Amino acid sequence: MSLNKPYLDVPGTTIFDADMAQKGFHLNQFCMSLMKSKNRERFKSGEIAYLNEWPMTEAQKDAVLKRDYNLMIKLGGNIYFLAKIFSCDGLSFQVAASTMTGLSVEEYKKMMITGGRALDDEICAYEVMEDVNHG
Repeated sequence: MSLNKPYLDVPGTTIFDADMAQKGFHLNQFCMSLMKSKNRERFKSGEIAYLNEWPMTEAQKDAVLKRDYNLMIKLGGNIYFLAKIFSCDGLSFQVAASTMTGLSVEEYKKMMITGGRALDDEICAYEVMEDVNHG
């Protein structure tokens, strides 16, 4: 379903659209399975065995095992589904998000309180093209 998607060029952002939903379908279904306590217990007692029950790609399974949330997002994971994994590990959303940014929990908290990351004057390629075409 590859259409013209100028929004894919937003600096520092992964857009979860229909293509990403399809790419990460089984990964996200696995995450949703962790809402049931019996599945969390099965996962925690044998992560590889439980992951192998799901038709995910090897890259997706490896990202789960490494708890590489940024990679899981690139592989189609939706952060709200991935939250089931870090909740299963006893982590808060804030702690998990800090690991995704490379900041300590306190640095991440301070950054969010002060308005988030600066864009450093980055603009999207489609904004440049709009300026060229319209202006």
